[in-house]
Amino acid sequence: MHVVPGLKVLYFGTPVVLISSLNEDGTANLMPMSSAWWLGQSCMLGLGNNAQTTANLLREGECVLNLPSSAMVDAVDRIALTTAKPAVPDYKVEQGYRYEPDKFSAARLTEQASDLVRAPRVAECPIQLECRVVSAHPLGGPTPHATAFQVEVLRAHVEEELVIPGTHYVDPLGWDPLIMKFCEFFGGGHNVHSSRLAEGWNMPHKSRPTAV
Repeated sequence: MHVVPGLKVLYFGTPVVLISSLNEDGTANLMPMSSAWWLGQSCMLGLGNNAQTTANLLREGECVLNLPSSAMVDAVDRIALTTAKPAVPDYKVEQGYRYEPDKFSAARLTEQASDLVRAPRVAECPIQLECRVVSAHPLGGPTPHATAFQVEVLRAHVEEELVIPGTHYVDPLGWDPLIMKFCEFFGGGHNVHSSRLAEGWNMPHKSRPTAV
């Protein structure tokens, strides 16, 4: 029997992406998100308009989509409730967000120079996609609260062990992406880590201790 619960969240399961971009002063920003999907050599990204990354993409027109494996969940969770905007909105403060100007250090990750864009890659991520922004579309109404970005992948960097020998394909058996389902982290079909985001959004899940 089906019921109609009036779902508040529709994150049924999407890959986590660490978007690296450049702030106005030239420093690097890093944002975890999970509203992304690919088709051909393009990707669609859904970002809230209050995010520093949204401002960076609109201004710079480029970014890197770094795809963490499930083994990198600790690093992603460390910056889940951080923002690069000094003025943190009240509603975000209530959710536990804090200002963090150096996301790479906070996540304990390493900047790696890109080939075709100015934004850095995340050295630890097995897959890194250098991208340029093709278009931006306001999302939500009557006053848009988010932006849907179409980006073109200019160059893909993939750990050699993930590429099927003699081909241009990623081995799906070797690639274990970090997935977010309803604000919780999953890898290989299993819940792999507690989630600060789930706590901040008061998700009614079984309580788990949060790692430091």
